Amino acid sequence: MEHQETARILIAGTGPAGLIAALAFADAGFRVTIVGPDISAPDGRTTALMAPALKMLERLGVLEGIRPKGAPLKVMRIVDATGRLIRSPVVTFRASEIDEEQFGLNLPNGVLGPALAGKVAAHSGIEWRRSMVKAWHLGAVKAHAALADGSEIDAALAVAADGRLSPAREAAGISTAARAYPQAALVLNFGHNREHGFTSTEFHTETGPFTQVPLPGNRSSLVWVVKPETAKELAALDDATLSLRVERQMQSMLGRVTVEPGSQIYPLSTVTPLRFAARRVALVGEAAHVFPPIGAQGLNLGIRDIDDLVGIAREKREDPGAVAALAAYDFKRRPDVLARSSAVNLLNMSLLSDMLPAQMARGVGLGVLGGFTPLRAFFMREGLRPGSGFAALAGGLRKQR
Repeated sequence: MEHQETARILIAGTGPAGLIAALAFADAGFRVTIVGPDISAPDGRTTALMAPALKMLERLGVLEGIRPKGAPLKVMRIVDATGRLIRSPVVTFRASEIDEEQFGLNLPNGVLGPALAGKVAAHSGIEWRRSMVKAWHLGAVKAHAALADGSEIDAALAVAADGRLSPAREAAGISTAARAYPQAALVLNFGHNREHGFTSTEFHTETGPFTQVPLPGNRSSLVWVVKPETAKELAALDDATLSLRVERQMQSMLGRVTVEPGSQIYPLSTVTPLRFAARRVALVGEAAHVFPPIGAQGLNLGIRDIDDLVGIAREKREDPGAVAALAAYDFKRRPDVLARSSAVNLLNMSLLSDMLPAQMARGVGLGVLGGFTPLRAFFMREGLRPGSGFAALAGGLRKQR
């Protein structure tokens, strides 16, 4: 007897995480309704997507059209530019060290967002309601959403991809631990007259990281984490003065810098929910984790959320929003999200700390990574695919026996 698929998945939010979730669930054979407006505001930021995230986009048929508009990340470098008493050595990670061609691809959000939206709009298995959820009613057997346009939707599972202030998360009664940092990120793109060689460099400064990530041609994107008042001062400078400041901060590494107009400021904070699913709602993307922009974690982690959630829904097809399915999702995501957010927050706090022990810990940590190839390889593999560093380590130990 042919199995009739009846479970409906409702996705709240039309940012990249919501659009990817819609495509992934539809690809797995579920009926999908996504709720949220079309992408409108231009986004000058870029997103560095690592190999596993790119594989998922490839599987969903999104990557091919946008790959030429991104720049491969082949080398990642950490430079201590703090000028403190105890400084870390330069640490360089090369994809070739772990037999990879690249760590990932840096894509402009202005390319990624429209490509995802176009794919969702054209998909016959996805209904896109361009409204907002006005009210949630979460029951034992279904999630019910009343929309602002007067329509209503029932679903077996609601996917909260509705951002850091997630109304769906709040409706599910999931509380969060939140913390605002005394930092803001100035985000911009710039041209330079030396080639970047597909190398991303993260300069660690006393106020946070200054991260240059390659774009196609002699262009790069920049995330510069500073005090909020400094961010405002930098954004208020004319382009020529700001270009000079950026060039000086990166020690003229890429030669003359020309900042492109349209810089943006984002205040930094962390949000960690106490659970990742409850009452027929599963959290993905920024509804599930917010932390400072260090180490290209954000959307990569969000795509892993989606991958895990779809995997569990496939196994629990008859009711992907049941208590057991949500408990399995919570259990699966917790170690990954908490480990990554803790590592990022610790590193960020050590940059902000004037305490010698914190500086020493960071110096020793990066020093060991820089000088010990097997450990560096482990971190690179683990950064790309959680668990693969351990698998490679175990394989190496077996060979030695």
